[in-house]
Amino acid sequence: MHYRRFGKTDMTISVFTFGAMRIPPVTEEEAVATVLRAVELGINHLETARGYGSSESLLGKAMPHLNRESLYITTKIPPTEDASTMRRWIEESLERMRISYIDNFDIHGLNDQEILDLTLKPGGCLKAVRQAMDEGLIRHLGFSTHAPVEIILKAMKTGEFESVNLHYYYFNQRNHPAIRLAEAMDMGVLIISPTDKGGQLHQPTPLLSRLTAPLTPIEFNHRFNLADPAVTTLTLGAALPHEFDAHLTVADRPGPLDETERGILSRLDEQFKTLGSTYCSFCHDCLPCPEDIHIPEALRLRNLARAFDMVGYSQYRYTMFGSGGHWYPGVTADRCTDCGDCLPRCPLNLPIPELLSDTHRLLSGEAGKRLWTEE
Repeated sequence: MHYRRFGKTDMTISVFTFGAMRIPPVTEEEAVATVLRAVELGINHLETARGYGSSESLLGKAMPHLNRESLYITTKIPPTEDASTMRRWIEESLERMRISYIDNFDIHGLNDQEILDLTLKPGGCLKAVRQAMDEGLIRHLGFSTHAPVEIILKAMKTGEFESVNLHYYYFNQRNHPAIRLAEAMDMGVLIISPTDKGGQLHQPTPLLSRLTAPLTPIEFNHRFNLADPAVTTLTLGAALPHEFDAHLTVADRPGPLDETERGILSRLDEQFKTLGSTYCSFCHDCLPCPEDIHIPEALRLRNLARAFDMVGYSQYRYTMFGSGGHWYPGVTADRCTDCGDCLPRCPLNLPIPELLSDTHRLLSGEAGKRLWTEE
């Protein structure tokens, strides 16, 4: 297992983080075994959240079997209206996890301007976090986000945070400016859910598997991220001990992409060209949409479905529109009224209403539909 410095926190953490979101549905015995397996593999960063059901408590069940001082633990709590609520929630998390301090504490779901303003409100939740830091209950402060990149950059530039948790993968590089700013500001970078939100890479299409051979899509996506020295760690949301296995082959390969990997990157880039004049570059210039359609995300999913046969993944994400709130904003593409408001702003002169109609026909079916869960 390779390890990297988590920015200005100076914590040295494994390039894979165990994300404990998915352990609550399994049995307590299985959950504890999964935590122990992660640590056995050399993973020294365990990440959970107040909002992940019984995840904090299950992590606490594993703690008596672990060397606390050899581990770094992150938990995440959403911003609160007042300091007293945040203080109570911090204490509850400590009690559930059976630990006396949190190595890294994240404001959870800093997803829009309103939530950023709430987080930064004088005398609000950050007052309680800073007091807990003064008392040694929390050692470092970061934030997790699904926000537009402009909000992420704004949050980073406040100087309040030492690290950032965000989405960034081969198939979604929108947050690249945030990676570069994190590098300049010496902030730790944790990539959220690289395997599933990165394209349901644990169940790839045959076409995608051919394009990434001799690597698996999981392996290539990990290498795409870890080839960037500004990326510290990638979360692995295992629910059972064997689910780490698919990731281990690249745990000790931190350097730049090699010749084979650069060839894979070139093949994937070329595959997008099969979309011809319907390719959306995900620039976001078409926003805002009067009907609240997240046009770039809808057309990104169309890109993947049409160019890579990734219909299942694209449907799974598309059918979250309308139910994801600030975690996944926007409505389905059938809300388009063909008003033409977006057309002059598209640098590629795409027929956006036509493409939105095609997107809805392609992705609105039941296949791939899931219940909404945060992250």
